[in-house]
Amino acid sequence: MKCVLLGQVLVLLWVSVAWAEVLVQPDFDAKKFSGLWYVASMVSDCKVFLGKKDHLLMSTRAIKAMAGGNLSVHMEFPRADGCHQVDAEYLRVGSEGHFRVPALGYLDVRIVDTDYSSFAVVYIYKELEGALSTMVQLYSRTQEASPQAVKIFRDFYPTVGLPDDMMVMLPKSDMCFSGDKEAP
Repeated sequence: MKCVLLGQVLVLLWVSVAWAEVLVQPDFDAKKFSGLWYVASMVSDCKVFLGKKDHLLMSTRAIKAMAGGNLSVHMEFPRADGCHQVDAEYLRVGSEGHFRVPALGYLDVRIVDTDYSSFAVVYIYKELEGALSTMVQLYSRTQEASPQAVKIFRDFYPTVGLPDDMMVMLPKSDMCFSGDKEAP
């Protein structure tokens, strides 16, 4: 019993140290961050992601700043059977640009870097099916992420322990894009 408890305490300590190393975009502005983003690339140690990564397509996020620093996020994912849609509220935790999303099992979400007009690097620490995992996503305002944005993304994810073989550049898809999408 004592070994189990000690193990749980050590895991919590490791998690808190790991989170503390990931910084948030200085002076994050949720209103500037609002609008349509494409998820151009992802990297994760999540077993579910790793099993599907070679079949994933580019998805979208329509983001709207809410009161208190929260974000309302409408996500659309292309799948073989059509477009899957999810709405979630990103709840602000402490500083601007730092969130949690209980509905999705996202324990820690941080906007690590963004220029607001072309790219964003988003760090996610989540729990799925009882397993903890780390994910980093590259958002782009267009379906073509700039080489500079890809470099910033590729320079960041190794700092949270994710190797290149867990990364995928997502192929474009118009399945979930109507062309006139607005933030929710």
